Amino acid sequence: MEEPDPGLKADTDERAESPDFDALTPPEELVRGDRTRDDFFDAVLALDSPATAGEVADLAGHGVDAAREYLEWFDRMGIVTQVTESPATYRRNQEYLNWRRVQQLREQYATERLLDFLKDETERNETYAETFDVDSPDAVSIAAHASETDRSVEAVWEDVSTWKTTRRRIALLERALTTGSDDSADQRTAV
Repeated sequence: MEEPDPGLKADTDERAESPDFDALTPPEELVRGDRTRDDFFDAVLALDSPATAGEVADLAGHGVDAAREYLEWFDRMGIVTQVTESPATYRRNQEYLNWRRVQQLREQYATERLLDFLKDETERNETYAETFDVDSPDAVSIAAHASETDRSVEAVWEDVSTWKTTRRRIALLERALTTGSDDSADQRTAV
């Protein structure tokens, strides 16, 4: 075996020095940070209307080619649906996201805990119905109610928005309680 070129050999002094481990990037920082997939997923969640790959790329802060790849993958997964071909536009698949939330609820909480959540949200819904004297937040005239109750439009809008969120939670909790043929949620630890 031949000796390596002397210019490629380490000096004796270099071999004696140990690396400065404090100067190295900590492992947790190497794996932490904004991942491209998460950036695109966040961008898709922010969509209110169909968007092109370029628009999604802008929202995610990445290139259009990467956006196309992720959108195609999200489409195969059901996270988005393609709306048009040329140019290709995609919209968030809210039904998939709801399904995923239901699955997470079933995995994380026992049936008794889900029932407690549902009871609380149902009581909140009834309180809002009594407050606004209508059956649905969609039936509230925000400006008229603000004027009648001497409240700000913003305050009434916040209450109506919270009521809508309450009703969405009720729907998700009811689905979590009725989805699936077994009662495996009872096996979960109450959180």
